[in-house]
Amino acid sequence: MLEILYQDEHLVAINKPAGLLVHRSNIDRHETRFAVQLLRDQIGRHVFPVHRLDKPTSGVLLFALNADVARQMMAVFINGHVHKRYLAIVRGYVGLQGSIDYPLHETLDRMTDRQAAEDKPAQAALTHFKCLAKAEMPFATKRHSTSRYSFIELVPETGRKHQLRRHMKHIFHPIVGDTTHGDGKHNAFFRTYLGSNQLLLTASDLQFPHPVSEALVSIHSPLDAEFVRVIEQLNWQAND
Repeated sequence: MLEILYQDEHLVAINKPAGLLVHRSNIDRHETRFAVQLLRDQIGRHVFPVHRLDKPTSGVLLFALNADVARQMMAVFINGHVHKRYLAIVRGYVGLQGSIDYPLHETLDRMTDRQAAEDKPAQAALTHFKCLAKAEMPFATKRHSTSRYSFIELVPETGRKHQLRRHMKHIFHPIVGDTTHGDGKHNAFFRTYLGSNQLLLTASDLQFPHPVSEALVSIHSPLDAEFVRVIEQLNWQAND
C-alpha cells in the first residue's frame, strides 16, 4: 500500500518509495510495478501524474484525479508557483548555504528521446542549498584518512532533468548513492559498511496554490526507514 500524504476531490499525493517508477517506461522494460497503476488500484480511480521524480528518488509525488485538473496543475508547475524542498546526504562538507547557478544541457535517453534534437543550448538551472549537519567517518578514500559527509536541504528554482544530482556533482559534492553522477568509492562504502543501496535524496516538501480553490497546499513526506537508518549510523555534528 502506498502512503497517501494528501487527498481531496481533485488531487492526491503519495510518499513514493525509492526504486519505484512513476509510470511504465522503455528505460526499465522489466519493471512490473508503477506508481500510477498501484495508486489507481489502491483508491479505485484514474490518476494523472503532474510532475516527475526519478526512479531512485523517494518522497512527495502529486497526481490529479482528472485530466482538466492535471492540465491546470501542470500550468502551476510551469509558471513557477510550486515550492519544492529536498533532503540529501552528499560527499564532503558543503558551505553553510549557497546557490548553484549552472545551465544544464538536456540529457537524452537513447530509447525515449530518439526524436529530440541533440544540439539544443544549455537551459538555465538554479538550485539553492543549505547545510543542516555534517559527519565524519573513519573511512579512508583517496588522499584523506577519513570521509566527510553533509546532510543538506536543496531547493530547486528550475526543474531540469536530474538537476539536483547534476548540480551537486558540478560543485564536487555528489549525492551518496547516485550511480550515474556520484562517487563510486563513497557509494561502495555506504553499501558495504552501512548496508545502503539507495540514492539518498528525497522530495520532502511540496507547496503550491490549489488549482481549483487557490488555497495554499503544503505537503510533507517523512524520511523512509532506510534513509533514517543511514542517518542514525553517521556521526553527525551541528553546524558551527
